[in-house]
Amino acid sequence: MNKKGPLKHKWIWLFTTILVVCAMAVTAFVKPKQTQAYPLNGEGTDRKAVITASYTTYEWWLLTWNNSQLVCQIYAEHEGLPANSEIEYYCGQQVLNDWLSTSACVFTDEITNTAECPGLYLHLASVTPGERQIEVSLMPASVYVDIADCNPQPPENRCETLPSLHLIAEEPLPNEQIINIQGYIGNSPFTCQGGECFIPLPATGVNGVQAVFWADSTYGDSSETFTAQIRIIPWGDFGAPDGQTTDEQQWYVDILSSQYLGNIDSSCSEIWSAFPPIGGPPAWLSSPLYPDGLISNQPYYYLAGSMISQGLVDAGTCADGGIQANGAANQCGLEIARELISDWQNQFNSEIIQVANDTGIPAQLMKNIFSRESQFWPGFSASYQEAGLGHLSDLGADTVLLWNPSFFSQFCPLILDTTVCQRGFGNLDIGDQEMLRGALVQKVNAACPECPEGIDLSKANFSIGIFARSLLASCEQVNQILFNQTGRTAGEVSFYEDLWKFTLVNYNAGPGCLSSAIQQAISSNYPLTWDSVQLFLEPGGCQASIDYVDDITFMPVLTQTPASPSIQPTTIMQTPTPQTTPTVQVTPTPTEVNPPVQTTPTQAYP
Repeated sequence: MNKKGPLKHKWIWLFTTILVVCAMAVTAFVKPKQTQAYPLNGEGTDRKAVITASYTTYEWWLLTWNNSQLVCQIYAEHEGLPANSEIEYYCGQQVLNDWLSTSACVFTDEITNTAECPGLYLHLASVTPGERQIEVSLMPASVYVDIADCNPQPPENRCETLPSLHLIAEEPLPNEQIINIQGYIGNSPFTCQGGECFIPLPATGVNGVQAVFWADSTYGDSSETFTAQIRIIPWGDFGAPDGQTTDEQQWYVDILSSQYLGNIDSSCSEIWSAFPPIGGPPAWLSSPLYPDGLISNQPYYYLAGSMISQGLVDAGTCADGGIQANGAANQCGLEIARELISDWQNQFNSEIIQVANDTGIPAQLMKNIFSRESQFWPGFSASYQEAGLGHLSDLGADTVLLWNPSFFSQFCPLILDTTVCQRGFGNLDIGDQEMLRGALVQKVNAACPECPEGIDLSKANFSIGIFARSLLASCEQVNQILFNQTGRTAGEVSFYEDLWKFTLVNYNAGPGCLSSAIQQAISSNYPLTWDSVQLFLEPGGCQASIDYVDDITFMPVLTQTPASPSIQPTTIMQTPTPQTTPTVQVTPTPTEVNPPVQTTPTQAYP
């Protein structure tokens, strides 16, 4: 008999009692974790639903005429004969070829019954209705952001009262609704019941403050987490000791967000997360409300020469018919063509304004680039292999097709098969990429020998939209270049105006020139301003983009004094825009090159 048995059972009982007591003690002092019915984290869910769909299967038999032997069976879910692709899928390429080569069985003196006919015929064997379960994606909840308590007036976006943030949540599913909206402004959390939220906004610094927000739904999930960069700058004497001031108190309001319901003057500003200068952008980056705001009256020798060559202007009384050997007009030819030049360079203003409103690319910037590139003669330039008002090249076409996926998805099926386009531009064969680039350049080539003016004006107007999208693509590329070099968004390491100048370099000289110059500027501890980066542009084509940027950013002056003749269509009279950034010396110490205090972004490089 084992005498340790009873003692062993006593120890087991005692140990169990101790565990129970400990568990009760823990339960008494530790609050149990609460489960939540809805994920209040703004991460969202992938909404799915299963629906029952009815369909009909049509079974076709492909048989031989001579003995009705079954060759293969084909199944389709549409009325009418099966498509060639369906026959190939079920029967193979050889059977498809035999089917395509089969003629109708026609009775003749030699053929008196179907058994004597060669080839194949189709027979509908059965029609079967059915049902299947299909998983579909449902629209998620969304949240939009706007400004309340003021109506920001562009281009300054000025308010006369302190604005509030207005969040509006939408639940697209029937029988579901928004429970609440929540998030953070800076580090301060907020929660609002229902689908609408008003939050007073504090004044911010020049770099603004980030808002993060999402909505919770009765469906049992949350929307995607959205962000907005908000800048509220007070203006006027807010600190008068006696409270008496003659200054009008104002607030400059800017919001950068994909969810913003208001107008964003520059879509590239959103891409970069870079605010424009307080009080609005400089003139060369402005977008007038009406076409009259773009009126110019520049004397363009290349444009005049093109008009004379096309027969739009009779300069027969001038020496050499009014044209120099390089194709530009001489002084006499220019004077004769002057009135038509003025009309011609302004006929695209309405379309430029419309495209600016559609894309967020500044209208004045586009007009300045057209002036520099083509002098508003949008035919094909054989010397530079470029076309359109903005002289789109193969390099520019490559940029817009690669960096603007939404444009690529619309344009590619016009040239290539849809299944090929689904691979994306970067994954296409080299031959297909070349075909798309060439097709896009030709789409904007407005040269038209059979047209009365030698130019297809509808194509010229079309090229404006293509050009704007190529600039959007360059903005994306600039943002990626800066992120690759610094690990931060463009707006965190540079300024709005400088980023536009980088974009012009990218458009004119290519991303290689820009990327190399930025890398060298960072390695030399220079800030990423235009004055700094241009010092590191390589000689040759890269450095040539400095003059290109200067020509475009200096606003033209309405004048009757003709500019000097030039071989290239680039000469205009210009007045420099005042610079707010000190000129950088070639060999300064890092502390000698500092951007203006009021627009300093966060400078942080790896």
